[in-house]
Amino acid sequence: MKPNRTLNLVPIALLALLPTVVLKANAQAASPADKNFVTTALRGGMAEVELGKLAAAKGTSNDVKQFGQKMVTDHTQMGENMKHVAQQVGASQPSTMSAADLALETKLKVLSGSAFDKAYIQAMVKDHEDDLGLFNKEIAGGSSSVVTDAARDGAKIIQQHLEMIQKIAQSNNVASN
Repeated sequence: MKPNRTLNLVPIALLALLPTVVLKANAQAASPADKNFVTTALRGGMAEVELGKLAAAKGTSNDVKQFGQKMVTDHTQMGENMKHVAQQVGASQPSTMSAADLALETKLKVLSGSAFDKAYIQAMVKDHEDDLGLFNKEIAGGSSSVVTDAARDGAKIIQQHLEMIQKIAQSNNVASN
């Protein structure tokens, strides 16, 4: 008896469809709030990179310059990871920073010296406090394990950044707003 080659191809054809099925399942498991979190995280990460570049270039203190460069490095990597999550769950990927972050960037661009450092430090303390709250909210209430896992990973990094910038604020005698 000859083997039926058509039947042997059926499992291969089904395996080829598996990534599509998994992506659709992940997209369906992500709530609108999960997708909004991903988009917001991507937009915020974009701002961290752009503002970090500014701090690395304009910062007066080495602490500010080094922190700015760390923001570029870490948030670029986080952004790449979050882009994969966005693709998996069907979240939109923003192309611009938020209006508030654009306004902050404009404000920082005209400052120089210690005024720049102070404004950047204050903004980064507030931003990382807000971001940590956003990520923790997603961890606690998200419906997509893909998104909550990404939020958990991101929260660890944001917590480290927050501790770093708080120490920088303290050593530079910069009070939070």
